[in-house]
Amino acid sequence: MYEKNGEKYFVVDSHMHFWKAGPDNWVPGAEQYAKGWIECFHAYMSLAPKETHWPIEKFMSYTEDDLMKDVFEDGYVDVAIFQPTYLKEWYTEGFNTTEQNAALGEKHPGMFVLNTRFDPRDGDAGIEELKANVERYGSRGVKLYTAEWNAGSRGYKLTDPAAYRYLEKAQEFGIKNIHVHKGPTIWPLDKDAFDVSDVDHAATDFPELNFIVEHVGLPRIEDFCFMATQEPNVYAGLSVVIGGLMHARPRFFAKVMGELLFWVGEDKMTFGSDYGIWEPKWQVEGFVDWDFPEGDEFADYPRLGVEGKKKILGLNAAKLYDLKVPDELQLKEAEPAAQDDAKLVTQ
Repeated sequence: MYEKNGEKYFVVDSHMHFWKAGPDNWVPGAEQYAKGWIECFHAYMSLAPKETHWPIEKFMSYTEDDLMKDVFEDGYVDVAIFQPTYLKEWYTEGFNTTEQNAALGEKHPGMFVLNTRFDPRDGDAGIEELKANVERYGSRGVKLYTAEWNAGSRGYKLTDPAAYRYLEKAQEFGIKNIHVHKGPTIWPLDKDAFDVSDVDHAATDFPELNFIVEHVGLPRIEDFCFMATQEPNVYAGLSVVIGGLMHARPRFFAKVMGELLFWVGEDKMTFGSDYGIWEPKWQVEGFVDWDFPEGDEFADYPRLGVEGKKKILGLNAAKLYDLKVPDELQLKEAEPAAQDDAKLVTQ
């Protein structure tokens, strides 16, 4: 829990990782891709305050102790949601798998939500794996990487028939939250595979699923906003938005937040630190203190108050995942006006 100026914030980090990316996990023959991927991730860390930067050696293989301290002890997070990314063509044991995350979650009950993933190119075997993961780990959400390489394929779309089959099965198994990476690319993946247009079709055809678009489709912020405003089940995942822009590009951050607030609204936005690219501590502190900078170009955007920040930092994600929020951290309901305050209207 984070507290500032007498206000208490229930923090749900809805997008974080515990990866294994050192050379000992690189697939022989694919070393250049495994190395390039993690080096590209590490370059994004430079967008955070300098004092939070890590050397590449730590970044490749940070420890359980690092994570627990950075996320929970120092980072104010009450509940963290794992979003796995497999990349088994480049990493022998996977970059960040459901099983790796579950091993940590089992050691720290109640602190993590264990999401899983699927790839529609995996056929019947992938559906069986998805079912087994849901049954074993109680997963309520999946993370999808539509640009991931798989047996010669360099991406898929949510509108593919195979993807629809998986979405149907995921819903049948009890999944309700679909987190889709649609944002900045990471070398060597293809940028066009992260286009947000396929989310539009899927969200319409699966109205009972929630589609959390991680990284809000950056740099295609307008495309995302115009799509998300018409789809009631599309949410804006703010990982990368806060970590990548708030410190390094504050005026661009204000523009992106303004567009999101205007079109999507504070009820459909979720905080994610994208740990271990960025630590949550400075993001939570900075976001609670944040306001639009001076300038006419920001004048027509909705303002974001304390209640909105509480929703974004945790309450919206808690609602999506049916997480129990202590009573003192809930939003206070407005009290109805007393009868004595009503004025009688006479003819």
